[in-house]
Formats: sequence, structure tokens, C-alpha cells
Amino acid sequence: MSEGPDPAAVPLPEEPAAPEPGQPAGGVSRRRLFAGAAGGAVAGALVGAAGTAAAYSLGGASTAPGGAQSEEVDSVDLTKSVPFYDQGNQSGIRTPPQRHALFMTFDLNPSATAQDLQVLLARWTAAIAQLVQGKTIGVVEPPRPDAVGIDTGEAYGLEPASLTVTVGLGPGVFDDRFGLADKRPALLADLPRIPGESLQAELTGGDLSLQVCSDDHQVAYHAVRNLARMVTTTAQTRWVVMGFGRASAGTGQTTPRNLFGFKDGTRNVSGDADFDEFVWLKDADWMTGGTYQVVRKIRMTIENWDADRVSDQQRVFGRTKNEGAPLSGAKEFDTPDFAKLDGDGATLIDASSHVALAAPENNGGMKILRRGYNYTDGLNDQGLLDAGLLFISYQNDPAHFVTLQEKLGRFDLLNEYIQHVGSGVFAIPPAPKTGGYIGQALFE
Repeated sequence: MSEGPDPAAVPLPEEPAAPEPGQPAGGVSRRRLFAGAAGGAVAGALVGAAGTAAAYSLGGASTAPGGAQSEEVDSVDLTKSVPFYDQGNQSGIRTPPQRHALFMTFDLNPSATAQDLQVLLARWTAAIAQLVQGKTIGVVEPPRPDAVGIDTGEAYGLEPASLTVTVGLGPGVFDDRFGLADKRPALLADLPRIPGESLQAELTGGDLSLQVCSDDHQVAYHAVRNLARMVTTTAQTRWVVMGFGRASAGTGQTTPRNLFGFKDGTRNVSGDADFDEFVWLKDADWMTGGTYQVVRKIRMTIENWDADRVSDQQRVFGRTKNEGAPLSGAKEFDTPDFAKLDGDGATLIDASSHVALAAPENNGGMKILRRGYNYTDGLNDQGLLDAGLLFISYQNDPAHFVTLQEKLGRFDLLNEYIQHVGSGVFAIPPAPKTGGYIGQALFE
């Protein structure tokens, strides 16, 4: 990354508060917005939570354009940068999934005010605009020994590698204490309890979320580390997962595999029509152009799975392990035929298989966009591999996820091998306009 201009040069929002000494009335203090953070605890939490992520396919969605996936081998251009401002929708949603991801949530501190939240979102916005261009968010070498707020430097000299940062707002942002209850997105609420889940409190919830994706892991890590340092006394880290090996494909990408060895994301949302119908919010006041993010950390019992026969694994998924074809077909993108019978009169695709339960044909045409990653946290307290999927989905109604997952939680053959241990739901505002910041409409 090249050294970029100080984020203080970026136009900032008005702040509804008395000016600081020497600050013109009506303006946000640049010193306050961009002062560095001694956020060692936050950065330490990121370093210590060496998880990684992969998206658990909820079946659903359309075939690739033209009914077939591109056969081109995925190529990586580390010099590529992804636009941030003036895109209508935040990047990192429809952006072709990058190879690495870090997902982090934060809790707003009890003492935090609406002004503190506004300042944090403005600072994050200005910093993200620099980072996605491959620039640092300040000088690498401080002008004085006691300087704070400078870039940590580990991505200095690296290319942007398609870095995206997607910012989410949890239900707690719209508590009465911030005076934002009247701005609560219409469908944002904590997810109801879903059958079969075993959520851990320390891996559940959060007031703010950051989904950071890049084709260079160090670039992604650098972005999260520096954004986490900015929270100062406004918030503290709740949970974090570091992901690898994207598990859902975008247009023109070959289908990746989850840690069970099966292709994941074959029938994902694609094309303008699908995104308009199932992902983006329309006529939603300040959230128009936004969406809702659901995140689940799903632990996989790798040892049990590996001991099972491949034929049984295929029955669980409803697809072949090598080709990824539905058991009723021969090629990956063949449309599943859930009524097709074998020689004994049984359906080729088990009605309780993952594919059958999650397919849009069996859910009134409902689809969600899956965008997640594999993860591993090393060994658990029993000496077994702690690994699985960080499922991330985007939909214009979180109830679509709930409907699918309630069905999967009750009947999916895959439940024998997985456990939902973490969860969160967030409103994703539209992309900021040049000179503005994420969530600006909340404070106007």
C-alpha cells in the first residue's frame, strides 16, 4: 500500500454538538474524528481470535447466468481496487467473493452517545475510502514520538487486492438511549431461537459489524486492525472470525468447496433481477439501497464426517462429491429433479437432504445471497479440530433466512455433523456518497 493523505482531508459531516475550542460552530472536530486510538485491547482480540470462515450453503438461488458456470480458472489481480463511494449499495455484497475475509463485531459501550456513534461511523468511512485504494490511513512513521492514530504499517507497499469493507448496524444501535428508535429499519430485530442451534453468548449479537474481504490476507487483516483501533472508548470487540477459501461463488468464478469437501454455492443469487427481488431494499426511506446481513458461525464435526462413507455424504447433501451434480443429474448446474426415482422407487434426492430442503423450488421461490468462508480455530478443548463455516447471507428480509433455517434445523440430514454456535443480524446501510459517511441519514 502506498502512503495516502491524512483522513482529515476528507470532507466530514456536521456534528450536532457544541464546537470544541478553536473549532467553527457546526463542524465536527477533525482532531476528534481522526485522533488515533490506543485500542490495544481491540487489536489484541483480533490477533487472539484466530478463526476462519466459510459459508454454509442454504441451498437456494438461481443458476449461473446462462445456466452454466464459467469454466475459467479464477484469476487474482492484486492491483485491483473496488469503488467505495457513490455505488448505491455497499461493496462486499455483490462484489465477487475474494479469497480471504475477517468478520468482527463490536458492542457500543454503556457510556457511548449518539454523537460518539456518528463520529465513529464518519472516521470509519474516511479510513475505508483510503484503504480500498491501497493507501494508508496516515503516515507510517510518526512525526513525533508521542503521535497516535497513525497507520500500523503492515500493509505498506502492498496492493489493494480488491479490498472491501462492509459496515453493519445491529439492533442495539436503535435503542432509545441513542434517540434513533424512529430510524430503526423496519425488519431489523434479534433473530428468534431456531431449532437445533447451540449459540454461545460470546459469539452472538453485536451492535456493529465489519466484513472485510480481500485477495491478500494481510491487506484484510491490516484493514480490520486499523478500523478496530479507531473505536477508542466508543465500543469494544465482541467476536471475530478470520476466513479463508471463499465458499460461495460470484459470477464468473468457479464454485469453491466447504470443509466437508463439497461444492458450496452452486445455485447462488445472480443477475440484476435476483438482486433487485431478493437482496436490495426499495422504498425503505434511509435504508433504500441497503440490505440485511445474517451471520452464523457453524462448527463442523470434521472427524465424524470423515468417518462416513462417501455415498452417505452424497445422500446428506443431495449432490455428488466430485462433480457437484445433483443426484438426479450428471453436471453441477443441472437443475435438481426432486421427483426422479431410482430403480427401487425411492427419490434419487432424499427429501431431507440439504439441497432438497433449501432449494427455491421447495420454498416458494425464495432465495438469499450466500457469501461466506471456511474457518479453523485450531484444536478445541477436547483436542479435536475446531473448524467450520462462517455463513454470511444478504437478503431484503431476515425472515427469509429464518424460514429456511427453521426448516433445515428440524429436518436437514446435515445436522448430525454441524452445530450453530454463533449468530448476528445487522442492517447494512446503502453506500455513502462522496463527502458523506455510512449511516449519515441517521443523524439528519
